[in-house]
Formats: sequence, structure tokens, C-alpha cells
Amino acid sequence: MKVRKAVIPAAGLGTRMLPATKTVPKEMLPLVDKPVIQYIIEEAVAAGIEDILVVTNRAKSAMDDYFDYYPELEERLSRAGKERELSEVRRAADLANIFYVRQKETKGLGHAIWRAKRFVGDEPFAVLLGDDIMRSQVPVIGQLITAAERYHASCVGVQQVSTEAIAKYSSVKVQPLEERIFQVEDMVEKPRPEEIFSNYAILGRYVLTPHIFDILEHLAPGYAGEIQLTDGLKALCKQEKMVAVDFQARRYDTGNLKGFLEATIDFSLAHPETGAWLRDYIKEKAQTL
Repeated sequence: MKVRKAVIPAAGLGTRMLPATKTVPKEMLPLVDKPVIQYIIEEAVAAGIEDILVVTNRAKSAMDDYFDYYPELEERLSRAGKERELSEVRRAADLANIFYVRQKETKGLGHAIWRAKRFVGDEPFAVLLGDDIMRSQVPVIGQLITAAERYHASCVGVQQVSTEAIAKYSSVKVQPLEERIFQVEDMVEKPRPEEIFSNYAILGRYVLTPHIFDILEHLAPGYAGEIQLTDGLKALCKQEKMVAVDFQARRYDTGNLKGFLEATIDFSLAHPETGAWLRDYIKEKAQTL
């Protein structure tokens, strides 16, 4: 079992970040000096992924343009001697083999994943949600790939959240296998209090076998009238082995304003060009509050 392909669902309307996302895809909002989706793609590449499919919609051609060459800009940067900027522009275009397919109807995350069927074929593949940015020493999707390849199984990324927060996620029923790795027995999307299996929630990273496509193709609409990936995973874990990794990382939900601002501050503090300045600015600002 070798994972070489990844799917990034990026067809959402970005309603939690309006009005900024009315004309700018939420995945293209700048997180310090790069768009959000570039961090996702860099994580996949760092884990050994070779081919990446981005599931988009008709309003998100900016992503396709961003990861393409821009000869006029590159020529101008070269003439101006701006080699560092030129290198960064070209690096974004050369990160990976990036492909695109549109989700022509807004039918939910499960339907977006199903749109990747032809791209994936009969291989296992990774899924990285475009809202979830991870800071970690080892790429989070790489942590999942290691477990999936070891157990020859699908794998979901989980962390413990509060009982109040679990209602926003998928609660997973697990049994321990080894440190930070569990057998998945069941799950439920956005559970009511009496439905909670555990406080382990699935958070934006998956490694799946291609059997998920047959399940998603015949899946009835679930929560909010959409094809829910969690409902497909619930069926998949009953048919074949599935494991969960309690991944080691700081996760940011950049699909909402508070999460986006948290990520912006933390990534800015860690950036060599902005870290020292921002640290001093925050200290100065705090004295005036």
C-alpha cells in the first residue's frame, strides 16, 4: 500500500468568511505571505505526495492561475534583479503535479470526494481539507500515511476536543492499538449529547482506500441534506479495517475569522521577516489596552 495521490476539496462557498470571500476564494486568502492552500499543498508534498487533485467550483479559477507559470511577471522580476521573489513565484508553480476538477453542484464533502474517482483510480489516496492548517514537525498527512501503510487500512486524523465542541465535528468510537493509534469501530457526524462515542473528533486529514467511491456513489443525503463524507466513512469502517491517528500538531481552522486570525498571528511570529517586529508591536500594543 503506497499513497502517491492527494485530493484537496476546495469547492465550498466560504460563507463563514464573508464578505472577503465573495470574490476571493477562501483558500486564496493570504496567511502571512502565501495563500492558505499553498500550506496544504506543501504539507502533502513534504509527505511524499506526487499528484494532487483540487476539487473547485466555477468561482475559483484563481487557484489554477496561482499554481501556473506567469512569464510576464517572471521576466519583470528577473530584469529587476529580484531573484528571491522570482524563486518563490516559480516554486509555487513547481510544487507538485496539480490537477483540477469542478464540483458542479454543491452536494457536500462526500460528493466532492466522489468527484475524484477517475483521478484516484484503484489506489489509496490522501484527503486534506482546505480549511485546516497544521503546524507540526512531521507533516500530519505523513503521520496518517505511515499508519495507513503499516496497517494496510484507511486512516483518519483525530484529536480530543471538549464535550461542547464535539457537536461541531465527527465523534469516533475507537479502541487502542498502540500509542496514538486506534482501531475505528464507528462514528457519527455532529452528534447530539446522547450520540457521542468519544471526544476524539476527525479533524481534516484522511487516507482512504478507493472502496470509498462505491459507498459515496450510492449514499443517501445526510446532515443538511448533503452527501456527508462521515456517513461514507461510517460504512467503510464496517466493511474494512480503519485506524485513527491522534496526530501531533497545532491545528487552525482558517475557515472562520477567529481561527484565521490565530493562524495569522502564530505564523507571523514564526516568520523570519515579521516575527521580531510583530512581537515588539504586540508588547507595545498591549501596554495601551
